Amino acid sequence: MKMSRLVAFSSSLLLGAVLALTGAATANAATSVQAVDYVALGDSYSSGVGSGSYDSASGDCKRSTKAYPKLWAAANSPASFAFTACSGARTSDVKAGQLGPLNSSTDLVSISVGGNDAGFSDVMTTCVLQSEATCLSRIATARSYVDTTLPGNLDSVYSAIRAKAPSARVVVLGYPRFYKIGGSCVVGLSDKVRSAINDAANYLNAATAKRAADHGFTFTDVAGKFTGHEICSGSAWLHSLNWLDIGESYHPTAAGQSGGYLPAFASAA
Repeated sequence: MKMSRLVAFSSSLLLGAVLALTGAATANAATSVQAVDYVALGDSYSSGVGSGSYDSASGDCKRSTKAYPKLWAAANSPASFAFTACSGARTSDVKAGQLGPLNSSTDLVSISVGGNDAGFSDVMTTCVLQSEATCLSRIATARSYVDTTLPGNLDSVYSAIRAKAPSARVVVLGYPRFYKIGGSCVVGLSDKVRSAINDAANYLNAATAKRAADHGFTFTDVAGKFTGHEICSGSAWLHSLNWLDIGESYHPTAAGQSGGYLPAFASAA
């Protein structure tokens, strides 16, 4: 009798566990297939500059079919997808021209922005064409901007996003470090300059992460995904200086979008 009760009790536990697991699996499946309304905002790192395969209709914004927002949308079939990221965009450009698709039904937003505000293009131009001292001075100026002005700019655009999409999960993506120090590059910038550029990227990411967190957004640092694939690594996911297409210089390749930005975003979406 005691053995029968024990068997019955064990069976009930097993059945309960099976039902619990089945219920959890069903819930997870329901969550995974639930369609979302997704809007992709930001600058050239989100539009896909450097990865090729640009949508001609996007003009100078250079939105690529190989950019991480397009790749994520293709893999997840959101209920709606709006792709307004644009090459060269600053925080003010995002506010002025990219927020139209956001509304109270928007579930998911991605954005990378701030690099152009801080003078990314001018920093790299200065460092490539001028002296080491001038380059380091320009980097110092950019870091000062990140301290004094960029936080307010980010607050402004993040507040605008939240106002238009109050229920959305907002994923803010950072920027990769450009260089592998002591890598395969034997000419060009010195390792001192390369290290200063990498440190500036870290500095920008840290400031962006702080502002994102203060708005309740999720910051995703992509630098780890690019480790081993920096310029001078021998397996770069970033373009170095490209004299034939200057605009693609220092931007992720198609592999950088699919191997770096996409998994970073997918893990946070």
